[in-house]
Amino acid sequence: MDSFEPDDNGATNGNGAQEALPPPPPVIPPDVVPVCAEPEHRPEPVKKKVVRVPIARRGLGSKGQKITLLTNHFKVMVTNVEGHFFHYSVSLSYEDGRPVDGKGIGRRVIDRVQETYDTELAGKDFAYDGEKSLFTVGPLPRNKLEFTVVLEDIQSNRNNGNRSPDDRGSPNESDRKRMRRPYQSKTFKVEISFAAKIPMQAIANALRGQESENSQEALRVLDIILRQHAAKQGCLLVRQSFFHNDPRNFADVGGGVLGCRGFHSSFRTTQGGLSLNIDVSTTMIIQPGPVVDFLIANQNVRDPFSLDWSKAKRTLKNLRIKTSPANTEYKITGLSEKPCKEQTFTLKQRNGKDVDGDNTIEVTVYDYFVNHRGIELRYSADLPCINVGKPKRPTYFPLELCSLVSLQRYTKALSVLQRSSLVEKSRQKPNERMKTLSDALKSNNYDSEPMLRSCGISISTSFSQVEGRVLPAPRLKVGNGEDFFPRNGRWNFNNKKLAQPTKIQRWAVVNFSARCDTQGLVRDLIKCGEMKGILIDPPFDVFQENPQNRRAPPVVRVEKMFEDIQSKLPGAPQFLLCLLPERKNSDLYGPWKRKNLAELGVVTQCMAPTRVNDQYLTNVLLKINAKLGGLNSLLAVEHSPSIPVVSKAPTIILGMDVSHGSPGQSDMPSIAAVVSSRQWPLISKYRASVRTQSPKVEMIDSLFKQVAETEDDGIVRELLLDFYTSSGKRKPDQIIIFRDGVSESQFNQVLNIELDQIIEACKFLDEKWSPKFVVIVAQKNHHTKFFQQGSPDNVPPGTIIDNKICHPRNNDFYLCAHAGMIGTTRPTHYHVLLDEVGFSSDDLQELVHSLSYVYQRSTTAISVVAPICYAHLAATQIGQFIKFEDMSETSSSHGGLTSVGAVPVPQLPRLQENVCNSMFFC
Repeated sequence: MDSFEPDDNGATNGNGAQEALPPPPPVIPPDVVPVCAEPEHRPEPVKKKVVRVPIARRGLGSKGQKITLLTNHFKVMVTNVEGHFFHYSVSLSYEDGRPVDGKGIGRRVIDRVQETYDTELAGKDFAYDGEKSLFTVGPLPRNKLEFTVVLEDIQSNRNNGNRSPDDRGSPNESDRKRMRRPYQSKTFKVEISFAAKIPMQAIANALRGQESENSQEALRVLDIILRQHAAKQGCLLVRQSFFHNDPRNFADVGGGVLGCRGFHSSFRTTQGGLSLNIDVSTTMIIQPGPVVDFLIANQNVRDPFSLDWSKAKRTLKNLRIKTSPANTEYKITGLSEKPCKEQTFTLKQRNGKDVDGDNTIEVTVYDYFVNHRGIELRYSADLPCINVGKPKRPTYFPLELCSLVSLQRYTKALSVLQRSSLVEKSRQKPNERMKTLSDALKSNNYDSEPMLRSCGISISTSFSQVEGRVLPAPRLKVGNGEDFFPRNGRWNFNNKKLAQPTKIQRWAVVNFSARCDTQGLVRDLIKCGEMKGILIDPPFDVFQENPQNRRAPPVVRVEKMFEDIQSKLPGAPQFLLCLLPERKNSDLYGPWKRKNLAELGVVTQCMAPTRVNDQYLTNVLLKINAKLGGLNSLLAVEHSPSIPVVSKAPTIILGMDVSHGSPGQSDMPSIAAVVSSRQWPLISKYRASVRTQSPKVEMIDSLFKQVAETEDDGIVRELLLDFYTSSGKRKPDQIIIFRDGVSESQFNQVLNIELDQIIEACKFLDEKWSPKFVVIVAQKNHHTKFFQQGSPDNVPPGTIIDNKICHPRNNDFYLCAHAGMIGTTRPTHYHVLLDEVGFSSDDLQELVHSLSYVYQRSTTAISVVAPICYAHLAATQIGQFIKFEDMSETSSSHGGLTSVGAVPVPQLPRLQENVCNSMFFC
């Protein structure tokens, strides 16, 4: 398949077809070779592959009411632009030449090198990343330097995980040999060799829009200086965030896990110059203190005797502890097989020599600590010991002598309760957040950092001021052709009918042992539906679960329920309302959805009837109506069709997202979901296609999937065919793609790998068809926030910023479409990577804003365009299909990395024909 080249060479620089637009500034990153458009009469297969790069900004938007805002970017002045960073590779080894693999020791070794060899290093300051890279301002005296340093008492290094509790009579023979060396010191060989030279000028070039390898490296050096600054204060570092060991920053979220508040800080090149972006950041850590307290909280039991020890062993592995009374630090390698008073080891007597002989005795760990060491043990006798030794040479400590060290990350997925507790405890109103950030900047004291000083860098302490604009909310249409104007990003259906209500005829209620008045619920639902224009017939029946099935596995409960339904219903129902006993995370949800959507083709709505009122029922009806093909509200410009550009020519809108399992489950496949608009000129109706792919792979690999000479089983073909049939046999001339969840380093892959697959799918349908593409990435996990000066409120919904703190060259903007009710609004950062259609800035920004108002599940503007939200929902819902199947066998691997490619990815069942085009994910 050849790559797709529109005549205007839009694939290279996205210079749209509209003549009126000024050409984009000719800024091409130095490492990109410009590509010329090829002539029409193409020579035979000598094809140059066009490499697409993100387009340059064409202009700023002007619509909306101006508003002055503050942002958490702090201006950075750089005076030393003539200098160079010198990059050196660092290699650390022990005396005997073994490389040092442990993390954490590197910084101590390099600090010691600096103290010991200051003159040989010409007094230079280092920026060291803790592993293999070290940077200086200006060169070191020689290109290759070798040093030997000695560190005393290196307790927390990995290689002494099996030292005895004190330095006499140890349960461990290797210690006896090491004991002869005084103080347990270790010698390291350090090799520092020149790797590269980075001109600081590159930062200035990046600010003019000329990004290069060098400018990215130079900024990386600045970020490493900040990390090192934090490391020297004893912080936990997580990428560009750091966390102080201060209990005032800890919030207990249950299960032995604490939320720890810290700060993110990174240097960014912007239109307004270099800025330091500082934000509040939260990570999860293990509750420090006695191991036994952590385990009791983690497993939610009353006392240590009720603990599940095999689970405890998995949870504790690799955590660091301090043991009393010597206060030595170790890493946990496991637990003893037997309890403390039965677990034995061979103890060497003090009087003998270290030759094999008769001076050894077998003692229990309990006996050793209580009788030989005189340490009182209150409750450890009947519990397993903590092992900190090697597999062949264990070293045991009684449980009650072990305490977990602070600031150890917890990386498993949080439960629903933990997550909501975390949100509750970590959110801050905008003015609180501003104060926290100002205080952090002052206490960080970056002016004292010698490396920043030698770069001539000074950081302003005041928030940058930016000009934003507030876009007016789009007018909506509801039932009976009524217009509706949202206020403050919200609207409601009080005394209003839905725009396109459905009829619910053949339906039934299924109750999985939820305690509720089903008759009353049905009556209220029918009444509420009537007010909104939805005609609901009485249900055929209410199926109550047989109490004997309650204890059965979820899949069995669902099967039994269907046997009951199918024996009593005359034919397939149009709709089933399912009542579940638990509100969140019911294990019936996955099997129930799979049975309905993949096997029977029945639309279903689950609910947990706890607090049922009018508002609740209205929200449930919004979902049901959308699933059954209705529309709750739509944009007035869709109705009339008068959306700029989109209403003029058939246009399909795609939302793409990949969701990955939690870090703890390395073998859960990733789930790619693509939703697409249907029934053009509408942009409020969507359908979804969902596939699995290899774990943790971000690029979607099944957009185009040729399985035979004339057969494509990919996602895109399926979506295009549905668009064609639902839009009056029209092919889309324009394809607008919204992509979620990719970082800046992956933009080129989206443009060159994913887009190529989509183009291939189009060509496979019709070789002569060349639609125009727009590619927009949406990012939520960034750290830019906006504040209204002197106001405790969030920025108003519709606030857009496309200047000053945006990219110096690329076409990006920030939009807060929703009303932030609690905490601080997180704007969505949109990057327009490609625009072959030639939208004006205002039209494109307005389209993105409008797409935040077409979400059928709620009567509010949402924070990111609806197609992306729908892709999340579809991935999450269908992800439940495989979740319950794989829970049992695979997740026990507990974060062990599986070799990539070795594990076949389980395929998802396809949805039945009569539901696959529905908004089942709503």
